[in-house]
Amino acid sequence: MTAKIAYDEVEVGTELPAQTFPVTRATLVQYAGASGDFNPIHWNEKFAVEVGLPDVIAHGMFTMAEAIRVVTDWAGDPAAVVEYGVRFTKPVIVPNDDQGAEIEVSAKVAAKLDDQQVRVDITAMSAGQKVLGMSRAVVRLA
Repeated sequence: MTAKIAYDEVEVGTELPAQTFPVTRATLVQYAGASGDFNPIHWNEKFAVEVGLPDVIAHGMFTMAEAIRVVTDWAGDPAAVVEYGVRFTKPVIVPNDDQGAEIEVSAKVAAKLDDQQVRVDITAMSAGQKVLGMSRAVVRLA
């Protein structure tokens, strides 16, 4: 597979289609099973509160993975992402109700680089707060 977006058709400032990802307690249990990360701050409300958190929080790596989906969906090929990094700035707090939380993700092309690559800056928000900082990906386009 290769990226479906052509380098020559992209400009600095090109906005990628934004997406919103729901997160429930069930989502966190599924992710814990898949990742092997059973830290109780991600599933046990009593423990999370005892260690100073407001409630159960989503796994940082889960949040990071949801955010990059905006880029991989746009590029059309997950392997087009050659570099990705974030800072974890705020947790995604996941209440124990039928609604859970949402991660709202937007992104835009911030720079055109050499070798058919672009830098994409990603913004991830939850409950009105930025949950990832310095979230950037380098993507090799067609």
